Amino acid sequence: MASDGYPSHPRATGNRLKARTKYDYDTVHHLIDTTPILHVSFPPNGDDPFPATLPMLGCTGPDTFDAASEQARLSEPDHSAPGSFPTGDEKKTLPSLPDGPRCIYLHGHSASRLFQVSKGNKLPVTIAASSMQGIVLALTPFHNSCNYSSAIVHGYASLLDDEIERNYALTRITDNLLPERWDNSRVPPTKAELTTTGVIKVEIESASAKVRVGGPGDDRADLKNEELVGRVWTGVVPCWTQYGTPVPSSYNKVPTVPGYISSFVKEENDTGKAVSVDAIQKSSK
Repeated sequence: MASDGYPSHPRATGNRLKARTKYDYDTVHHLIDTTPILHVSFPPNGDDPFPATLPMLGCTGPDTFDAASEQARLSEPDHSAPGSFPTGDEKKTLPSLPDGPRCIYLHGHSASRLFQVSKGNKLPVTIAASSMQGIVLALTPFHNSCNYSSAIVHGYASLLDDEIERNYALTRITDNLLPERWDNSRVPPTKAELTTTGVIKVEIESASAKVRVGGPGDDRADLKNEELVGRVWTGVVPCWTQYGTPVPSSYNKVPTVPGYISSFVKEENDTGKAVSVDAIQKSSK
């Protein structure tokens, strides 16, 4: 195992095109945190032969949670007026996660099957995150491909009961989806909200990522066929997630879209396009 990555366990080892497989913390964590919907698979119930898979919101968290530091952060004075939202230095900003291994936080309805079967257990789960940066078109359909990034994580899931870490996890999941949203909402959660919302912590046992970049690759014989090369268009159609103009709700009374939302939309769209186009210029093995 590299000092900056997860163990190369057989269950997470890339067998084909091994050069595309990565185990480093940065790549795996980035993919988990930038994929809006994670797919979580877990063992079936009873005699059902099929594993269950759920789309869930989640993100990475610290490998070891420091309750004392979080308690101290929450106890910092908040000078905002009652009923207003803290701004600037008044916000209780979450600290950046340190380098190294992490856990994964997942949230959902506490009555759902995953939360029921993980009570009092360490349930084995597999978490998948993937995104596509382009459609790669070659001379033959058999060499068509996609520029993509994907991560597969294996670990043990358990229901999170500690109140301090639960609130921390919910804050991190919320702000991972759209930064600053937690502070710009009605918080803290009510007792009813916390009762119906469950948080699961996944301790990572093994993980790997696979990344494909570059343009198409064709057989030499096809490349020498001038008639074929002159007839079939080859190249890459770049793609990325495009966030649209925010649409207010039927009861919204805020006249303009807050800056933290409009900035997020612009930055994500610009970044997504840049990553997609940049992937075409890179060499894939």
